[in-house]
Amino acid sequence: MAIPALDIETYLDAEHLAVLEAMPVRLNLDDIPATRAGMAELRAALLAAPLPDSVAVEDHMAPGPEGAPDVMVRTYRPASLPANAPALYWIHGGGMVLGNVEMNDPYCAGIADELNVLVASVEYRLAPEHPFPAPIEDCYAGLRWFASSADELGVDRSRIAIGGGSAGGGLAAGLALVARDRGEVDVCFQMLVYPMLDDRNATRSSHAIVDSRVWNRASNLIGWDAYLSGNAGGDDVSPYAAPARATDLAGLPPAYINVGTLDLFLDEDIAYAQALLAADVPTELRVYPGAFHGSPSMAPDAEISRRWTSDELSALDRALNGPS
Repeated sequence: MAIPALDIETYLDAEHLAVLEAMPVRLNLDDIPATRAGMAELRAALLAAPLPDSVAVEDHMAPGPEGAPDVMVRTYRPASLPANAPALYWIHGGGMVLGNVEMNDPYCAGIADELNVLVASVEYRLAPEHPFPAPIEDCYAGLRWFASSADELGVDRSRIAIGGGSAGGGLAAGLALVARDRGEVDVCFQMLVYPMLDDRNATRSSHAIVDSRVWNRASNLIGWDAYLSGNAGGDDVSPYAAPARATDLAGLPPAYINVGTLDLFLDEDIAYAQALLAADVPTELRVYPGAFHGSPSMAPDAEISRRWTSDELSALDRALNGPS
């Protein structure tokens, strides 16, 4: 039986509805280079959120995967960072085909400032020009450099968390699997913000969200197909690419997963949290009613967004700095 599309406006509060109605563009990935250019123009036209004065931003070049270019890792260092500090290694979103480090500058600098931790953000290559495994290998190369540079950076290598939003959340989940299996870097925590985990796109929620003002089914199909070179939903997809495919989750670091009820990733994120719990991985799952994909950043002043942000920050604080 066909799964009907969901009219998300029916379930939105006034603040979220106003944001959605004011969206200046519709998401269309039929021409990925044009979409990238349009997003860059939109970002340039908007006033960037100022970064905290107390946070120093620096770019580093990490050795890339064998035969591949070096990988840029941007760090955000608060002025009062203690010696042997905990750290977050962050991966930006963009459906595997869009985005860059710069788009998350305010978010990463804000975490560094609020929690007094070192934050790093990795610039990975994008599909379709660079399909799997290039993006995940870039992320791993950056993480390996970050951990190996812990003494120089003033970081406690036993307290490095990884995290990401959307495609970045999926890459972070894949990175946790890679790090576990290669045994070179210890990860203490994984923060998966509405992560993109399942290339099969077969869940109820993956069919239900079609609104072009948010990340939707059509865009998700294109993103996965670009990342997997046309093999999305195929038989031989690596769990490093699509963590929902993993059959062995034992030994992964504790996880925090959050998602909204109007997000097409809702069902796959819940399923992944359940699978982690079944594998005895300590996991906290937060589901926010009436939140769509990107709600916390698109409607930051809404009550549910403020609660989402506070919960997320508190979970990361506990993981890196211990109980208050």
